[in-house]
Amino acid sequence: MKNLFGKAILDYLTNNLPEDLITETSISEADEMSVSYLFRTYDEMPILEQKALELAKGKVLDIGCGAGSHSLVLQNDRNIEVTAIDISENAVKACQLRGLKNVFVQDILDLEVAKKFDTILLLMNGTGIFGTLKEIGKYLQKLKSLLNENGQILIDSSDLIYMYDQDEDGAYSIPADGYYGELTFTVQYKGETEDTFPWLYLDYNTLQNAAIANGLQCELVLEGEHFDYLARLSIQIPN
Repeated sequence: MKNLFGKAILDYLTNNLPEDLITETSISEADEMSVSYLFRTYDEMPILEQKALELAKGKVLDIGCGAGSHSLVLQNDRNIEVTAIDISENAVKACQLRGLKNVFVQDILDLEVAKKFDTILLLMNGTGIFGTLKEIGKYLQKLKSLLNENGQILIDSSDLIYMYDQDEDGAYSIPADGYYGELTFTVQYKGETEDTFPWLYLDYNTLQNAAIANGLQCELVLEGEHFDYLARLSIQIPN
């Protein structure tokens, strides 16, 4: 995913004939996405993202920073010390060109725990990087290890239940062979197609249960207009 996204981001920034990205999932048809959306200003961001940036404090880690729009708001408008990471070299190059100071090509699972953070941001369906339900614990333990004592993880996602049909009794016809938020994702850009990869959307209750199972408190901060939400995870203090 990140390679074609990164290519599109750098093309857009350098005026190298950018085109729309085409995204398709296992439960939705191909959809065009303008790369300009990844360059949105604070005023153009959804309310969930604005709220997350409001709540960010201390040393911040922005995971999957993309074009760097969230990090730039924190760095430039709020004078917050932010470290941004992405697995795409092109995305990181674009962030550097935009003036982001601390941005690196890095997979979160490989990040050394030597440095800890007060706020970790995972936005634009932050649960997506977990990939599948069975991987959540591995990621949450890693994120927990990167938190300072009173630190917080701000993460957003959507409950995809609305994508499925309901019968007359109101029951949803969801697949029986797995969790309905486990999707596969394909990205196309300029005639290239990325390998299909797993991408996870989580309903809030499932996220909360996973957080508690991994020694994290979970709080619903804000709900969006369409089954989306922002949650805050923090380390549980033993009684």
